[in-house]
Amino acid sequence: MVEKISVGLKKIEIMDDYINTQDVTTSSEICSIVNSVFGFDLETKPILSKEFLESGELPLSNSPAKYAIDLGIAKHGGNISGAEIRQLINGIFGINLDAISSLDGSRISLFSKEQWIMQQENDLFVVHTGFADVDVKIFPTAYFIEQTGLTTLPDELQQELTKLGFSYDENIGSFYYSNPTGEAIQDSFKGQTIGSVLKVIQNSYQNI
Repeated sequence: MVEKISVGLKKIEIMDDYINTQDVTTSSEICSIVNSVFGFDLETKPILSKEFLESGELPLSNSPAKYAIDLGIAKHGGNISGAEIRQLINGIFGINLDAISSLDGSRISLFSKEQWIMQQENDLFVVHTGFADVDVKIFPTAYFIEQTGLTTLPDELQQELTKLGFSYDENIGSFYYSNPTGEAIQDSFKGQTIGSVLKVIQNSYQNI
């Protein structure tokens, strides 16, 4: 377990620093590190990898999550870097730890995998993904509404999101997108969505 969180370091740097000083070779150790640094209990997260779901390799009992991670470690010959661990976790669970780490201080509240990943009092917008990442909704925070008087997303962000395929859903009061294939939204689309939100923050709302 990571005992100390170094001030000023990004989460992936903290993870890599620990891995570089310890002999991390098992799924139990990886689960412990991810939980300590990012707050994710991987054993409670759904496995999204078609490779494992369709192969029938996962056990019905014990810990399918750890079993899938151990299979991934074995494919690397037991010697696996922090970057490779994060790639493995993204492939199995659809959790992009690199992207999450890059959002530190972004003023975006992120809800994913049925939990808050990051949330600060002065955040401006919420990116809220549904179960298994099939859909996502975006709406302003209470802080943004208080500071600007706007109760919906600003026009420039609405335009950016509309270009990506989002539309306003009156029932939930948010801009909403659902993957028409019924599968998890791809990382590239997530990146475009977050990029659109960041662009508007940097251009218009850095000083509130």
